[in-house]
Amino acid sequence: MSTTASLEDRSAQLVLDAAHEAVRARRAAEVAEMRVVAHWCVMHGEPRSERDPMTSPGGDGTPAVREYALPELAMARETHTLTTRALAADTLDLQHRLPRVWAVVEAGDCEPWVARKVASLSRALPAATVGIVDRAVSAAIAGHAPATVLEIATAKVIEADPEAHAMRREAEKHRRYVALSRTDEFGLRTVIARIHAGDAVWIDAMVDRVADILAVEHGHDHNRDELRARAFGWLARPAELIKLLIDHHQDDDDTDTDPGQPEQPAWAPDHLPDTAQRLSRLSPRQLAAMRVKAQVFVHLSQDALTGQTGIARVEGIGPMLVASLADLLGHADVRITPVIDLHGKTAVDRYEHPALPKDQVWLLTGGDVFPFAPRTARRDGVDF
Repeated sequence: MSTTASLEDRSAQLVLDAAHEAVRARRAAEVAEMRVVAHWCVMHGEPRSERDPMTSPGGDGTPAVREYALPELAMARETHTLTTRALAADTLDLQHRLPRVWAVVEAGDCEPWVARKVASLSRALPAATVGIVDRAVSAAIAGHAPATVLEIATAKVIEADPEAHAMRREAEKHRRYVALSRTDEFGLRTVIARIHAGDAVWIDAMVDRVADILAVEHGHDHNRDELRARAFGWLARPAELIKLLIDHHQDDDDTDTDPGQPEQPAWAPDHLPDTAQRLSRLSPRQLAAMRVKAQVFVHLSQDALTGQTGIARVEGIGPMLVASLADLLGHADVRITPVIDLHGKTAVDRYEHPALPKDQVWLLTGGDVFPFAPRTARRDGVDF
């Protein structure tokens, strides 16, 4: 008889009881699997020969394991070796470094995955100080939401070793980045950034502010996500952005000010009055020059120019309608460079090739000629 059929004749309370029992059974099964992994590590805690390498998947204070034993266990579990190694590391950490938390896990009173996450967060701590995390988390893990438990664990990890946290924080600053995804068939890309939390909040607030303005200007004809995406593009055009913000500025400060003195609120940086004066002295050309310069390579056939096909190829983006080029270049000052004539070859008898012959060779070969090389666009300039 199926589980569904066996539940049909039960009352609502019995169904709720069955749901609770299912959760407890699942947790017990996960604990049983963790015990098996831990026992396997104990069985392989000594090298079989001098050439048998040992590894320590867990943190400080956990036993070492034969390195070759983990792939064997992974095959039995039908998982990748790294997945099994992670489970072994978390289990060993819980048993040897976080015994109070492990007792709650064994009792089935919390989700094992939350305890595993705590073990991972605290792995870098020495055994002498990890008890701070163990005591705090064990008191909360059975009765609080996972997000709360992990927030407590994070705070206690910092408290246990503030110097190490400061060093890791400094190291993580050097891992910040901004990247672009590949262009899809509709000419759209995803911006991916890992930046300081404060900068992220301010950027998000500015995007919201500009999106609110665009909603007023366009009559709310676009959904919120589309408006925010449009607003994000305005951040790349500082002169236009300043004008947009000034045009829609609402002064909430009704206090009287001395017209002879430059207005500067208490929160403003010291350079603001001077910056405002310098901005007022800039010419339109200088304001336009604030935008970054980009070089776009567009390939057009004679048919595209005469309107028979209307398809262009933009390096770094791919094929697109000629009419769509306005979306790509609509907010830029466009300077058209002469078309490269592939019929007129230039002889070069020196090691360094001038730009024109290099461009001719690139266009004739269609990109990188190495077998299976995907690169079809130049690297110089801004890659669209």
